[in-house]
Amino acid sequence: MNVLIIGGSGSGKSAYAEKVIHALCPGDKLYLATMICRDRESEIRIQRHREMRSALHFTTVECPTSRFTDPVYRGASALLEDLPNLLANEMFESGDPDRILPDICHLAEICHNLVIVTGNIFSDGITYDASTQSYINRLSQLNQALASLADRAVEVVCGIPVPLRGTLPVSL
Repeated sequence: MNVLIIGGSGSGKSAYAEKVIHALCPGDKLYLATMICRDRESEIRIQRHREMRSALHFTTVECPTSRFTDPVYRGASALLEDLPNLLANEMFESGDPDRILPDICHLAEICHNLVIVTGNIFSDGITYDASTQSYINRLSQLNQALASLADRAVEVVCGIPVPLRGTLPVSL
């Protein structure tokens, strides 16, 4: 099953995604972590996420680019956390953002369960510089493409999962 989970910053989307993947696969799972530790704030955030998933039988694989298929075995259950970080890494760290969608599609083909966390950063109404607007547009395109490929799509708002496509994979 492929599940896309979207939400704003602090919406509870990561915690919900962990519940979804745990319900789909109570055994061993892969956690594909995309965040690059750049400063004390990101270090604290990474540590908090590791503590949140410590009892959920995850094997964490650091994947700052979309070349994450090497550590993923056929039939795996994986949580990709998260698409906005992955895109930023590819766009601004001399990566190749055009590989993201094909790489995720390949990942979805080999995984038994794939849960992808992404962000909703589109509703602030602010006009940004060209580089930031390009990032926002690409994330929007990726979100749309992945939502159309997902078996289930869920938006998490104030900690409440709202189904966008299909039924909720896990209720709270």
